[in-house]
Amino acid sequence: MRKMSNHDVLTGRAVRLAAPLALTAAVLAIPAVALGQTAQPTQTAPRPRPPAAAAEQRRASPPPQVTAVQDAGAQPVAPAEKRDVVARIGNDELTTDEIRAYVAALDGREQAALARDPALLSQAVRVMLANRLVLQEALAKKWEQQPAAAAQLQQVRDNAIVELYLQSVTAPPADYPSEADVQKAYDDNRNAFVVPREFQLAQIFVAVARGADRTAEDAAKKKLDDVLRKLRTPGADFAAIAKTANDAQNGGDLGWLPEPQIRPEIREQVIGLAKGGVTEPVRLDDGWHILKLTDTKASYTRTLPEVRDLLVQRMRAERAAAARRAYLAELLKQHPPVLNELALSGLFAKPAQ
Repeated sequence: MRKMSNHDVLTGRAVRLAAPLALTAAVLAIPAVALGQTAQPTQTAPRPRPPAAAAEQRRASPPPQVTAVQDAGAQPVAPAEKRDVVARIGNDELTTDEIRAYVAALDGREQAALARDPALLSQAVRVMLANRLVLQEALAKKWEQQPAAAAQLQQVRDNAIVELYLQSVTAPPADYPSEADVQKAYDDNRNAFVVPREFQLAQIFVAVARGADRTAEDAAKKKLDDVLRKLRTPGADFAAIAKTANDAQNGGDLGWLPEPQIRPEIREQVIGLAKGGVTEPVRLDDGWHILKLTDTKASYTRTLPEVRDLLVQRMRAERAAAARRAYLAELLKQHPPVLNELALSGLFAKPAQ
């Protein structure tokens, strides 16, 4: 378990983000009842499977050697018909079409993350190459033909067919939601898009656990008095004092903290401060905290253009989930299942001795 930091204590071990609340968090906070349905869980993106002929060819491949993705501006080493190859591992090549298929299978948020950060796409390609290595080894050993493995693979295939089929028959219409639907959902859930007030704080921390012995308490009190004496000196440098007291290279800076994530004992002290103000020492379970208010950001409501894409994704996911529930209910109504409850109850019963 990770050791709890002073920042964790200060924020009550809640969400430990110093940056403004993410847009995704605001959208996901929309009450499901307000939108009408429950969102469909995010599905793990399937890895593109190689064609059977290519898989068979890999059985005879020599031990592969990883080659780096070609640098921009470098001379192409592949023939003209292979110029869409972006990575290679041994005799196995990864083409742009395969990567596009991989990206297309991801949900909207994952695709957006790849678009924002090219390093994530490079990492995904490396994972795909590593999986190709494992596949080559498994096929070379004919592992998939073992009875236990074959049964598991069949179950995985069956589950994938069911899932993909359900997605195909419950997908919302391409024109859903309409602009009017989006506007109504935004208006009905405007409170979900409120970004709370944020405080940029710095901290001086004097450690002493609550219930510590008298010696530790006296030492901490002596250190706290020394810190307070320095802070009350005209022209005192809070960051320099924090660096000495906390051994903090960043001058005790805690970054931006949303108001709801700050512990009540600290919050009530910070709210009354002017910019640049310093609180009185606040005792928590881990010791004494002295906070400086560096800056404040006012609360505001994100606009519809800011949240529209994520709101549409949420609404389409909820529509698909509702359609899935209705489809399965109707299917079971037409074909009622029959269960032998007596046989089921004895399925895991221990045999008589």
